Amino acid sequence: MVKYFSADWVFPVNQSPIRNGVVAVDSEGRIIQLLTLKNAESLGLSVLRHAGAIVPGFVNTHCHLELSHMLGRVPENTGLVEFVQTIIKSRQADSVQIQNAMLQADQQMFDNGIVAVGDISNQLISKAVKQKSQIYYHTFVEAMGFNPQRATAIMEYAMGIKNDFAPLPASVVPHAPYSVSPALFELINLCAEKENAFISIHNQETVNENLFFESKTGGFLGLYEFLGLDIAFFKPTGKTSLPSWLPYSTSQKTLLVHNTMSGKGDVEFAKQNHPDLYWCLCPLANLYIENALPDVDLLMAEDLKITLGTDSLASNHQLNILSEMKILQERKNVSFETLLSWATKNGAEFLGLQDQLGTIEVGKSPGLNLIHLSEDFLIERDEVLKLI
Repeated sequence: MVKYFSADWVFPVNQSPIRNGVVAVDSEGRIIQLLTLKNAESLGLSVLRHAGAIVPGFVNTHCHLELSHMLGRVPENTGLVEFVQTIIKSRQADSVQIQNAMLQADQQMFDNGIVAVGDISNQLISKAVKQKSQIYYHTFVEAMGFNPQRATAIMEYAMGIKNDFAPLPASVVPHAPYSVSPALFELINLCAEKENAFISIHNQETVNENLFFESKTGGFLGLYEFLGLDIAFFKPTGKTSLPSWLPYSTSQKTLLVHNTMSGKGDVEFAKQNHPDLYWCLCPLANLYIENALPDVDLLMAEDLKITLGTDSLASNHQLNILSEMKILQERKNVSFETLLSWATKNGAEFLGLQDQLGTIEVGKSPGLNLIHLSEDFLIERDEVLKLI
């Protein structure tokens, strides 16, 4: 049975918005036609009319589902170093509590119109939730180890988790520049090239990351002391973080996550040295942890491929991509149509789902969300009604 959904506006993303548009969807959620309300009425079609705007399902390219039980446990505005220490000290919990929190977080994302997630995992605990979910998940299994002597053992451990996630899609990725040795980077890249996998990495989330690579100073020295790690072997590069680690990467499609402290020099270096980068913004998490936002004007001026993420409930009050869009519109004056492309089309492309998701096109099954916009396309509230 075909259903016809109409709203004040339909935003296909791959083309201009349609005033009083109608989207025809078959029983499997596949788009079979786009038309106007006037045309639909002239054909005598039964149209489900809504006030608001119809947009494709959202893509969350960065989340930590397994930290969902930590909602409200971490104080805000502590900075990343203190945040990481709190996570390490407090993430343990009863397995039933963790499972229930993940189930609730998964349902929250589904209710908020999220159709696909790039999810960070350090263990196998989220597999059962993902298998039952109505959301598509690609799991990024993080490899962490700054001591080059342990690179092989760490990679073998991460590969074991990645293989155990089968048949769900998964890949091994580096956690962050300050937690992955050059030797471990090399092993991760060799695996990614062999499997033609894409990569995600936390990038320049705090000024302390740049200080560490530039001069071996800043808050990360206290973090390594907290972890009991001897980093006498590390020599500062005299450069900020991104130019220090990106040469270890390959041409594999790579998602740089956060980018809160990425500057013009970092962006120029990245563009010159890597052909396939995406830049993920998690603004509400950045405000939660560092009380800072990335230089969005710079990223836009450089015409970078930008996606959106929520990060985890340890660093956010909710998992809602529309909320991330709303804060960027309010704080950075980014247009709605630009934000929507980041939240849908670009995210789908990064996850390799562009043939199914990201735009309202005939033949695709992107999901349809109804949201509320003002006449000049300002996001009025972050409530989402999932139509399909």
